[in-house]
Amino acid sequence: MGLLYHRGEGVPQDDAEAVKWFRKAADQGHPGAQFNVGLAYHRGEGVPQDQAEGVKWYRKAAGQGDAIAQFGLGLAYHQGEGVPQDQAEAVKWYRKAAGQGNVGAQFNLGLSYHKGEGVPQNDAEAFKWYWKAADQGHAVAQFNVGLCYGKGEGVAQDHVEAAKWFRKAADQGHAVAQFNLGLFYGKSGGVPQDHAEAVKWYRMAADQGYADAQFNLGLCYAKGEGVPQDEVMAYMWLDLAVASGHSSAKDVRQQLSESMTKEQLAEGQRLSRERKPTQGAASGLRG
Repeated sequence: MGLLYHRGEGVPQDDAEAVKWFRKAADQGHPGAQFNVGLAYHRGEGVPQDQAEGVKWYRKAAGQGDAIAQFGLGLAYHQGEGVPQDQAEAVKWYRKAAGQGNVGAQFNLGLSYHKGEGVPQNDAEAFKWYWKAADQGHAVAQFNVGLCYGKGEGVAQDHVEAAKWFRKAADQGHAVAQFNLGLFYGKSGGVPQDHAEAVKWYRMAADQGYADAQFNLGLCYAKGEGVPQDEVMAYMWLDLAVASGHSSAKDVRQQLSESMTKEQLAEGQRLSRERKPTQGAASGLRG
């Protein structure tokens, strides 16, 4: 009933009513409801925001072995929300959730080992937990596995494996993975050199507003690598890279503009103004 009120399915959407029903089930010991009460307090949905009260309910559910609540409790300790910040305690709860297959906890445990937060720094352990999350389809973990293979951190260096994992993340829309895969195709790293394929992946990342990809795509158009040479398109992408904060794009754009006609320059500027990056995110309650 609480989820129905939260989602507005068959009843008017009402977070306060949702919390009332979550609380009834939580008081009877239902771990999913306990987590949802904690989440409501954490977000201030249907009740006044109270991080400490949120942690109290996460702890009840986590104590019953609820993996999502264990992960939530780990996040609370990591961020110092509702409890004093304590990275070792965060790792403790991440590990409990990760052991049950919670993908977010597996990824965060990998980060903890990578950064040496709450545990001694250990690249091999970081890779182990990144891989577990990546194997479940976590895009950022897939990207990090690719980085580990690319740099030889925690695992033997292997550019073919790096390209494989970058592709998995790139296929899920991870902009930096798309850019890195473009680099691999541009320089023959782990994949056969293919400038047209490099352009394809640069474009995907550039369309998301990633400055390095916008810059590289501009260079490809300027040089005619992987695409027909086109100074107008080159200017557009370099101009977008400047707007995105790329450190070298302004000078390269200036050099390019000196070889363009006034009409070409005006067209490049118009195309740049009309271009918009895309972005999105989602999250939700337990079902």
